[in-house]
Amino acid sequence: MNLTRTRERGDFYCPTCSASRTYRLRSRRPFLTLYFIPTVPIGGAETFVHCDGCRSSWDETVLEMDQATHEQVREDQFRDEAIRATVLMTLVDDTITEPEIQSLQMIADTLFDRPLDREELGRLSSIARQSGIKASNYVLSVSKRWTPQQRMLALQGMFLAATAGEEDLSDEKLGTLKVMRDLLELTAAEYEAAIDDALQYEFV
Repeated sequence: MNLTRTRERGDFYCPTCSASRTYRLRSRRPFLTLYFIPTVPIGGAETFVHCDGCRSSWDETVLEMDQATHEQVREDQFRDEAIRATVLMTLVDDTITEPEIQSLQMIADTLFDRPLDREELGRLSSIARQSGIKASNYVLSVSKRWTPQQRMLALQGMFLAATAGEEDLSDEKLGTLKVMRDLLELTAAEYEAAIDDALQYEFV
């Protein structure tokens, strides 16, 4: 049986709520029970922060981070996820050419302001192929935490990756791009605006 007790209360910035919330610092410890009565502790105590707003649980280090730090962490996370989405879009037809590699590096650097070297690109491509990760499944799993602006930016990156080094889009890439509109919960106007904005970039 796990016994949990509240050690202290206070206010903190909750990453899930994206706002200041009250919290409880709680301690949980497993006990051996005898006739459902906890008698002997069988492990060390585990402490965690519990948000009273969304009821999410966090490691204690969350109390050491302010709003600006949390927002920077979330922004960095988005950049990483958006780059993975562009790589997966390139791999929709299961090939990646030299012009596409160069375009992916330029997209990462220009659009997402995050350098992408060949070693990391190779590692991301290898993981995607070995795991059979599909662009649509990946975006569905990560995009719920993206802001509307981030969703449009990610779509631009995927569009540029899909069209890199190709005069005509493959049916697979065209179909995946169409699916992205619904996955990213964009209106027709937002989808078209994102594509129009992406056309201002000239990549290989």
